[in-house]
Amino acid sequence: MSKSNKRIGVLTAGGDSPGLNAAIRGLGKAALGRHGMELVGFRDGVRGLAENRSIEMTPGNLSGILTIGGTILGTSRDKVHKMVVDGEPQDMIPTIAETFEKNKLDCLVMLGGGGTAKNAMRLAKAGLNVVHLPKTIDKDVAHTDNTFGFSTALEIATEAIDRLHSTAHSHHRVILAEIMGHKAGWLTLGAGLSGGADIILLPEIPYTVDSIAETIQARRDRGTNFSVIAVAEGASDVLAHADIAAAEALKSSADTPEAKQAAKAHMANVRDTHREHTFRLARELEAATGLESRVTILGYVQRGGTPCAEDRLLGTRIGSAAAELIADGQYGIMVASRGEDTAPVPLEDVAGNLSTVPLDHSWLQAARDVGTGLGD
Repeated sequence: MSKSNKRIGVLTAGGDSPGLNAAIRGLGKAALGRHGMELVGFRDGVRGLAENRSIEMTPGNLSGILTIGGTILGTSRDKVHKMVVDGEPQDMIPTIAETFEKNKLDCLVMLGGGGTAKNAMRLAKAGLNVVHLPKTIDKDVAHTDNTFGFSTALEIATEAIDRLHSTAHSHHRVILAEIMGHKAGWLTLGAGLSGGADIILLPEIPYTVDSIAETIQARRDRGTNFSVIAVAEGASDVLAHADIAAAEALKSSADTPEAKQAAKAHMANVRDTHREHTFRLARELEAATGLESRVTILGYVQRGGTPCAEDRLLGTRIGSAAAELIADGQYGIMVASRGEDTAPVPLEDVAGNLSTVPLDHSWLQAARDVGTGLGD
């Protein structure tokens, strides 16, 4: 059994997710028990880190949390270099570095998604020893096979689609289930396939109302007077997809602070215009097909509740692997899932990148093979 006198900090950031507590527990038990480290928790994400709201983590803190949803440490969505303090964005990296030193930390472990990976990268560039653990129900973090939170959300979304089938069938309706996923359609695609959705709409594949209506009509011609559609919240029709792509291009090409601000405002306006696209699509399909159409938005239900066995297992594996890597002095990394194993990935390869559904992915091919419409 290896022993270390290292002192590590841990925080959870971004949206809450099933499996966060399992990962905290996996990290903590391995760090305290196997490696003889000390563990300090920081409340409410990087804001609590900047404000030095810390708590000494003991075996008692880690007991009984494996099955609890959310995060015992609390979370926030702040950016380390643009944290709003007294109504103004401030660069809090120097303050965070002071907190790091005050707590005599050897490493900071940050549990979170893509935004947290960026924060971790900024802190690593500032000279802090940082390790990132990938969490998100969207499964959109780059260079990892899976993220804790995804499997639980997948089960919840699948069960919702299962339940919607019976009411859609009973009332001869088109029911649209909006599922989380702004830029990546993994959750919608997985739930749509698992729940037998008749049509699946993803951010990666722009749709047309005509194509969806044709799929619904083909089902009616076969004697089926209902359809269930799984819709990612970031899905868009071909026109909206083009608008968003143009706004993204404008944002990436902006080369002055003024141009960047204007591009950011334009992007926000474009996204606001398309924010309620699922309701608009329901109205358009009702007009095109003559079938009553209804919308169900799963929202934060997908994030809540007890984590499933897969997320508990993944969180425990990733957390304990992080403790091992820290004991070996490996920093500036994300602990990625690789099949049944884990692997360290440099933060610079992760930060700013997304894992979206490849258009040749086997899940998409399976959807097409079983006759699922994809709106294209």
